[in-house]
Amino acid sequence: MAGLFISLDGVDGGGKTGAIAALSEILAAQGRAPLLTREPGGTEPGLALRKLLLAENSFDWTARAELLLMHAARAQHVERIIRPALAAGQVVLCDRYVAASLAFQGAGRGLPQGEILALHRIATGDLWPDLTVILDIDVRRGLARSRRRNAEAALDEGRFEALDLDFHERVRRSYLEQATAWPERYAVIDADRPQEAVQRDVQLRVQALLGR
Repeated sequence: MAGLFISLDGVDGGGKTGAIAALSEILAAQGRAPLLTREPGGTEPGLALRKLLLAENSFDWTARAELLLMHAARAQHVERIIRPALAAGQVVLCDRYVAASLAFQGAGRGLPQGEILALHRIATGDLWPDLTVILDIDVRRGLARSRRRNAEAALDEGRFEALDLDFHERVRRSYLEQATAWPERYAVIDADRPQEAVQRDVQLRVQALLGR
């Protein structure tokens, strides 16, 4: 594919949204016109599933049902949005992707990694980002940020934030373990710093990739 696929991921409250917005401005100024998207979401059906999956008082999904719904949204997202953009030569910036499934439904919910990877192959044709940037932050501080953002924006997306700290610690460990297992396509950035420093490091890492 002619384009470049970059995902930003990590525990809740790491600053993905701001980092993607800042990175998008830099790339647009360079004439690259990036496509910004997110998971779950990215398409109309994906946004409908997002409401069902993230609303704090949504259904009591089992771990496997949650995983399947996430991948239903991802299958639609990849086929209708991500692959066409990459084929057209665009830079795609995605807020969460497969790393989130491995962390949240894998380590967090306890589902086997092999099962998640097999489902990913079916849903996406085994499409991986060229680079996954993990914004790493202490889970307590990240959750406080995320809950404050949801409250200020009146967003009903607190289903995962409502889970206990042990769940979020497992999620964080998974992200770091993924980065260790696949260093050629992951980068970890310390998000427990001022926003400007975090966004600068994200931009430097992506620019290095574009330079290659």
